[in-house]
Amino acid sequence: MEEIQFWIGIVATMAFAVTGVLAIADRGVDIFGVLVLGLITAIGGGTIRDIILEIPPFWSENQIYVWLALAASVATFFAESFFTQPQIYRWMLYIDGFGAALFAIQGATKAWMMGFGLPVGPVILGVITAIGGGLIRDVLAGRKTLIMSHELYAIPVTLGCSVYVLILNFAPQYAIEGSAFCMLGIFAIRAAAIHWDLHVPKMFITKTR
Repeated sequence: MEEIQFWIGIVATMAFAVTGVLAIADRGVDIFGVLVLGLITAIGGGTIRDIILEIPPFWSENQIYVWLALAASVATFFAESFFTQPQIYRWMLYIDGFGAALFAIQGATKAWMMGFGLPVGPVILGVITAIGGGLIRDVLAGRKTLIMSHELYAIPVTLGCSVYVLILNFAPQYAIEGSAFCMLGIFAIRAAAIHWDLHVPKMFITKTR
């Protein structure tokens, strides 16, 4: 199971890097900017989580995450026309969504196992792990952040992490099944949002002035 999660994590990290680069590609970013923003998107959330937990960042113990994120960023820079094809880009969004689901549950699990800020801490760190890199990227690139874009991205992550923490708290014997269920739940909502172009309902959005 750990080996499967590792390889899924590798694919998700590369997908994060690709979608991170594509998000700012139309701004005329040079190769160095692409490397920085692609890497931040891929490992930023997990790095913030580990800093909060006061432990070495996950990539310092296994730098394959860094090298593959950089490789994916370079590949996207030179093959932008390929990745921006509607069908390919759409598939990358699905992979990105699955990666966010995986990293969210991994982050929540890590915080729970360390007993950090129970019961709210694991939820917060799960969300940070999933969307932290994208938020930093958007701030550095001067873009509207995920939180401000009304996309159904952070909400399914938050719901999934919350349900997972409830399972860990009240039915710990089902932790493995619960993690799989919540991961798939997060991905299902995100995939539905991508497929049907769903956004946060207007009734939950403040009016612009």
